[in-house]
Amino acid sequence: MGDEDGRRGEQGATLHAVSSAVLAVTRHLSVHEVLQVIVRAAAQLLDARYAALGVPDDEGSFAEFVVEGVSDDDWERIGPLPRQHGMLAAMLRDGAPKRLDDIRREPEFEGWPHAHPVLKDFLGVPIRDGEDVLGIVFLANRRSPGGFTRDDEELLTLFAAHAAIAMTNARLYEHNRELTVVAERNRLARELHDAVAQKLFSLRLTARTASALAERDAARTVRELERVERLAAEALAELRAVINELRPADLADGLVPSLRKHVEVLDRAYETSVRFSGDEAVVLPEEHEAVAFRITQEALYNALRHADAREVRVRLGTECGRAVLEVADDGSGFDPSGDPQNGLGLASMRERAVTIGGELTVASAAGAGTTVRLEVPL
Repeated sequence: MGDEDGRRGEQGATLHAVSSAVLAVTRHLSVHEVLQVIVRAAAQLLDARYAALGVPDDEGSFAEFVVEGVSDDDWERIGPLPRQHGMLAAMLRDGAPKRLDDIRREPEFEGWPHAHPVLKDFLGVPIRDGEDVLGIVFLANRRSPGGFTRDDEELLTLFAAHAAIAMTNARLYEHNRELTVVAERNRLARELHDAVAQKLFSLRLTARTASALAERDAARTVRELERVERLAAEALAELRAVINELRPADLADGLVPSLRKHVEVLDRAYETSVRFSGDEAVVLPEEHEAVAFRITQEALYNALRHADAREVRVRLGTECGRAVLEVADDGSGFDPSGDPQNGLGLASMRERAVTIGGELTVASAAGAGTTVRLEVPL
């Protein structure tokens, strides 16, 4: 019974390790994040010092190549992405796992850069979607003595099957997001044409009428110029409304660049000074960044529309293991407990924060400005 219990315990630990690795991968949505987590999880799963994942392209190289265990400086010294030659080409061609005691003894071992780490024991497994090879994940230099075993190969093959699902889902998600971006741009183009463009056309005609009447009907000219002013104000309001609805084309560059671009647009569109400062190192899961962006967007809209502020500042940083995002203005302030101005949407913003495990607080008082603060665990 003792040996059987031991085997069951070992199998249970192995399944738990695979389950944990798969869950770590499937939490992420962007393709690049999924690749990084696959490599990291595979290295941890089989106690390997080095791990890598290559996604082949159609030009004899790799569209992406992600590594674990190599520092940024060493990776820079290694040079450009590898071509599909040597052992990588053999695995792509054969589509079968490779387990080697010493890769350096293999005839396919060639073309390795001088700065590349020294590899010995090696285990490589294709990540397949049916007949298609999505990529190759390989490990080298197992920390435990004895190199990689047949059980290790079976374990990595099992993990690769789940990794294929995660990669496929991530690609579908990014494709759907691109379609959403196109639809959003088309909607904004229609709004700009239907609302702002027509207002500007009317504005131009009215200005021409006022110019023609200037010498012979002063009273009517004044009325036409008043209409010009009103149409200009309406066009500006329509344009600002469209700007406030703008989402970034995507958040693939991260939250900081997206916020910076959005703040720059608002600073040009409004007389209020809008400024941004952010820590480039702050990185959140993609869905968290999307929620944080929308909350910031809403807070900025409130400040610019209701606060009568001279300046609005957006700040992103970290405190005590949490990402902190603040939108502060020097405007008129209000009583946060009452939310007297319809449209501030504080309850909605708090609900958004809760969906990503965050907390939203609002500090404000009459004449003392307003600070909206979002805290999200890193």
